[in-house]
Amino acid sequence: MALFDKIRGEFVDIVEWLDDSRDTLVWRFPRYENEIKMGARLVVRESQVAVFVNEGRIADAFGPGTYTLETRNLPILSTLKGWKHGFHSPFKAEVYFVGTRQYADFKWGTQNPIMVRDPEFGPVRLRAFGAYAARVTDAPALLRELAGTDGQFRTEEVEGYLRQMVVGRLAHALATTGLPVLDLAADQHEMGRRLAEALTADLAGVGLAIPAFTIENISLPPEVERALDKRSKMGIVGDLGDYTRFQAAEALENAGGAADGMGLGVGLGVGIAAGRQMADALTPPAGPPPLPRPAQWFLGVDGERLGPFEAADLPAAGLTPDVLVWRTGMPQWVPAGDVPELAALLNTGPPPLPPV
Repeated sequence: MALFDKIRGEFVDIVEWLDDSRDTLVWRFPRYENEIKMGARLVVRESQVAVFVNEGRIADAFGPGTYTLETRNLPILSTLKGWKHGFHSPFKAEVYFVGTRQYADFKWGTQNPIMVRDPEFGPVRLRAFGAYAARVTDAPALLRELAGTDGQFRTEEVEGYLRQMVVGRLAHALATTGLPVLDLAADQHEMGRRLAEALTADLAGVGLAIPAFTIENISLPPEVERALDKRSKMGIVGDLGDYTRFQAAEALENAGGAADGMGLGVGLGVGIAAGRQMADALTPPAGPPPLPRPAQWFLGVDGERLGPFEAADLPAAGLTPDVLVWRTGMPQWVPAGDVPELAALLNTGPPPLPPV
């Protein structure tokens, strides 16, 4: 029974591939010891290419359509002549089906941050991730360079190789874009288009192309993002005086819902104190402080108060040792002769001679 089953297997076949895996790039049509007979019908559907390998060499590639194969393998007569081989034909042939649709489930990401020099922030570390699609453009080249004789070559077997190519190209693209980090989001689409073109050129030798490349996100280190958040908050706050008054009004409103007058007073005091403290700490001075004014003196002459005078003007105003004088900081009126700092103004003649 097994003998007749094998002989029936040598009749004209229909060679085709119905892909239900969604991740298979190359699939080899299974035949008993790779025998494809003359007259077999080859059915190639849209989004497929069939590569015919005869005696270990790529003979031809077939696009969508139905074909009748003619090989050096002969029909049943030839097989029957091969009794000494045990029904093993000495001629071998294979058909590899290669998917040419877009495989759009590839993901990429930077395992390590990429160092770039930003014109605004200086050296920064960037991370990025996204997705891309791959497509086979040269089925024979893919078989020769990547798939080989693998009977089912899946996308996971080439994903690591593609990811290395993507990250290598991305590092160069980010380092040479010349755009500030804050403007990269606006250029992500154009950068993805340029990367798709560059990767397609790099992968042409292995029969692959990158028709679509998407950059979903470019991120900064967490500490830099926190600093940017603070900077954004300061921009939203705007005028610190208005913000302080708003904070105080909010504190007053919240305190108004307190259960008693004590809660109202405490809430109002806290709001005003917080607002004043923030305003004092954050509002820069409008200019330098005023220069110190010279001490102002007053004279008591004949029961009348004269002044104020600066110290240099006191002699002309009638300063004598017996005249009462006063300035800010003195507890009461005192004779001018008892004020040491006025002694220089009261010495109208030469100093006394030293004792002999």
